[in-house]
Amino acid sequence: MLTFNPREILSVTMILFAIIDIIGTIPIIIDMRQKAGRIESEKASATVFVLMIIFLFVGDQLLSIINIDVASFAIAGSLVIFIIAMELILGVRFFKEEEISSTASIVPLAFPLIAGAGTMTTLLSLKSEYQTQNIIIGIALNTIFVYLVLKNVQWLERLLGKTGLNILRKAFGIILLAISIKLFRSNTHL
Repeated sequence: MLTFNPREILSVTMILFAIIDIIGTIPIIIDMRQKAGRIESEKASATVFVLMIIFLFVGDQLLSIINIDVASFAIAGSLVIFIIAMELILGVRFFKEEEISSTASIVPLAFPLIAGAGTMTTLLSLKSEYQTQNIIIGIALNTIFVYLVLKNVQWLERLLGKTGLNILRKAFGIILLAISIKLFRSNTHL
C-alpha cells in the first residue's frame, strides 16, 4: 500500500534540492549558455527526471551485480557529498568540468552537472531511509524547479546578483555537509 508522507517528501525534496544545487550552478549554466549558444530547458529537465527515476529503480540491481550493498554505496556517497559540500563552501573545484559542446543541454548540463554522481549516490542513500513513492515526488518537484531555473536563469542572475549567488552557494554547502555527515553516521551506525 502506498502511503505518502509529507514530512518524507519535504525531507527528500530538500536533500535533493541541496545536492542538485541548481541555484548554485546558475553561474555555470550562464557560462555554458554563452559557449553553447542555447540551453534547451525542456530537454535538460526531462533527461534529469528520467535519469534519476531509472537510477532509483535500477541502482540497487546494478550494485548487486557488482556485489556492493546499499549501505556501502551510501557511505561512499556521503563522502562524495562531503567533497561537493567542501567545493561549495571553500569555492574550490575537486571535480573537473567537461568541454562544452552543441549537446550542452544533455551533457554536461543534465548529466553530470545536475543528475551526476552526487545526485545518483544520494538517491540510493535516500532509498535506504525513505519510501520510494515519496522519493519519486521529491524527484518530480526538483525536476520542476530545475526546469523553472533553467527557463529563467537570466532573470534569476539579475535578481540575486553575484553576492546573492555566493551566499546561496555557501548556505547549500553547509546543508550538504550536514547531510553527508548524517548519511555517514546512519549507514555506519555511529
